[in-house]
Amino acid sequence: MPQTWMITGANRGIGLALTIELVRRGEHVIAAARDPWGGALSEIAAAHVGAVTPLELDVTSDASVAAAKTALAGRPIDVLLNNAGIYGSRERQSAFDMDFDGWREVFEVNVYAPLRIAQAFLPNVEASTGRKIATISSRMGSIGGNPSGNIAYRSSKAAVNMAMVAFGNAVKDSAISVLLFHPGWVQTDMGGGGADIAPSESASGLIRTIDASGMAQTNSFRTWKGETIPW
Repeated sequence: MPQTWMITGANRGIGLALTIELVRRGEHVIAAARDPWGGALSEIAAAHVGAVTPLELDVTSDASVAAAKTALAGRPIDVLLNNAGIYGSRERQSAFDMDFDGWREVFEVNVYAPLRIAQAFLPNVEASTGRKIATISSRMGSIGGNPSGNIAYRSSKAAVNMAMVAFGNAVKDSAISVLLFHPGWVQTDMGGGGADIAPSESASGLIRTIDASGMAQTNSFRTWKGETIPW
């Protein structure tokens, strides 16, 4: 029986690749984005009527999230995937020069939004058989990896890891698995053309790993291949 996946930031990059891969295998995708009506996502939705539900959603807006919650009330979501994210300034994220306004924006999207989305759509996940909430984090958020530079982005991923583990502990008794993933260095607008892997490779690996995950893997931090990453 087809599952329903809800993906934020589904109009480009990894989110779009996930949507394409899931539709190919017969799943239903609620494709959420600030503008889900244009570009490649609209073409996919038009080609797969009934399989893709475009959803207008600004993950940084309480009002937008509330409207989306109302629109999806009573609809089971097997896998809720927090994918929307930003990198921030490419020049001013160092220990000696930080764009603090930009840092706040990175936290708004990368940290506050995933918890806001998880809280809003928890009833939909509870109503499903899949009962999974996954968040795209990054190996760059690993403190154990002895990081340097890119402080805004790195700190946001370390923070979302903590936020979602705390959320995972809160919903553990409800048998909802909470998962965190490094998607690889992916050839997207964020990752750049010189990155290691194509979006389709990352998406396929993420889907396989999420499929194979359950309560035994809740609160884990892993790669798209399922390899454990140090916190």
